[in-house]
Amino acid sequence: MARITAHAVLTTTDSDAEAQRLARGLVEARLAACVQIVGPVRSVFRWDGAVQVESEYQLVVKTTRAAEATEWIVGNHSYDVPEVITLPIDGGHETYLTWLADESSG
Repeated sequence: MARITAHAVLTTTDSDAEAQRLARGLVEARLAACVQIVGPVRSVFRWDGAVQVESEYQLVVKTTRAAEATEWIVGNHSYDVPEVITLPIDGGHETYLTWLADESSG
């Protein structure tokens, strides 16, 4: 069987409502097979020259279309500079990865 190239794309947002909106939009657009919403999580970061501590919700986006999902997230996110990090999925349950590829195909 051909190797499936899949990624987990991570992003965060400041509310459960926005996390759900982004997750639903990605799945409806077939840019993701599945999006898990984790949170709230505590984020510590530097912004505007000061250390900030905020509650956020993390989205874990499973996709074979990481570049397109990244572009969609950036275009639909409320943050000026949204976190978007792409991690390769190097292996996993073959049947799941096939489902992931089928559900996130364009």
